[in-house]
Amino acid sequence: MSESTDDPRTEGYLDGNVLAGPLSAVFSGDLTTATAVCGGCGRAETVASLRVFGAPMGLVARCAGCDQVLLSYTELVVGRTLEMRGTAALRMTAT
Repeated sequence: MSESTDDPRTEGYLDGNVLAGPLSAVFSGDLTTATAVCGGCGRAETVASLRVFGAPMGLVARCAGCDQVLLSYTELVVGRTLEMRGTAALRMTAT
């Protein structure tokens, strides 16, 4: 019997490049080339390769290894919120 490929974790997501604009409002430079380390499983991957899901109120980036939320970004009339509780480290190259 074959397994179903209808995994909701792999459907409807964008790559992390969609975070370039929102993150540039918080950080200087291009953070899509930075490496995010998952606090859950330790997987390290570039922000550009994270699985990003859109919601009416913001963006949620998840680890491809364990599906943990690495960061969420919301932008409202009253301001912006970047939550990175699931990210153990964010490594940026020196320029």
